[in-house]
Amino acid sequence: MTQEKRPADLPSAIFTSPYDVTGTMSGRNVLGVVNFTTGCTGPRVEDSRLTVDLHMAHRADEEFSEVWTTDRPVETGVHRQAAYAHDGEYLLIAGRIPPAGRYAEGTSAAYCAALELMEGLGYKNCFRMWNFVGGINGDNADGLEIYRDFCKGRAEAFELFRFGDLQVPSATGIGSLGGGIAFYFLAGRSAALTSIENSKQVSAYHYPEQYGPRPPKFARATYLSATHTDRTGGQLYVAGTASIRGHETCHEGDLVKQMELSLENISHLISRDNLDAYEVDRDAGLRDLDNIKVYVRRSEDVPTVRRICSEHFSPAASVAYLNVDICRSGLLVEIEGIVF
Repeated sequence: MTQEKRPADLPSAIFTSPYDVTGTMSGRNVLGVVNFTTGCTGPRVEDSRLTVDLHMAHRADEEFSEVWTTDRPVETGVHRQAAYAHDGEYLLIAGRIPPAGRYAEGTSAAYCAALELMEGLGYKNCFRMWNFVGGINGDNADGLEIYRDFCKGRAEAFELFRFGDLQVPSATGIGSLGGGIAFYFLAGRSAALTSIENSKQVSAYHYPEQYGPRPPKFARATYLSATHTDRTGGQLYVAGTASIRGHETCHEGDLVKQMELSLENISHLISRDNLDAYEVDRDAGLRDLDNIKVYVRRSEDVPTVRRICSEHFSPAASVAYLNVDICRSGLLVEIEGIVF
């Protein structure tokens, strides 16, 4: 019997102080460092390490770094303004679209450069994307909401690279405090992925036209496993999740009820009842979630959000809170995480 080839360990990430990245690695190699900080700097390779700065913190005491590590040697480089790092099995790539009056064309070009690089290096299984959009609820030069402008460009790039709806990765599209639009993606070479939807929500790529000229292209979660036959030991990457049922915003103006529904959506998404439809033999819950980012629109709501999260997430989980705008003006909070 031929044994199925297994890739390296699945991706690993930790949250740490931006001033102590090296001291927290425990002998592992750094795939990349994403700094959630007080300014935006284009992605770069610095000291042989992929680094990107996102303007997501109002003050220095809110800053943190997300550090992706690997047990394999890492190669880095730059391709058409996108910086990347890979270890033979997993690729981290980051890019930025500078501030502009319109974003669709720039988004399409930047995404195409990243997707072109993925294909060229042999990483065709993109399983997670993060997008940080300055002025996300504002209007572009034509009066179109900037988030909808961004979604148009992303959809165009996906079509050029023949991303079908069932192949889109889980993603977050969230506000930032400035710097245009920044993004980073994770892709695999031989690991298997399954896009997961929430049976209580309309798939984002099927949203009606009231949400913009092109619907958002992302999955509610991605199941990443070492092989196609591993349906129990993989990782679940939960996309940015908010108070939406069907395709409609619920409980507008009510923070507590929005929190409850957001958590309920995640709980159902990663439950056995939902995962059975994708032949994923897992039954995870909120206390299994880690590397959690909680995006809160109003600064005065952060203490309440922290309290509710502490009641539902494991005390051992890493949780970061960011005071930024959400993709819909009626949403007050959005939550993402990973079940490792």
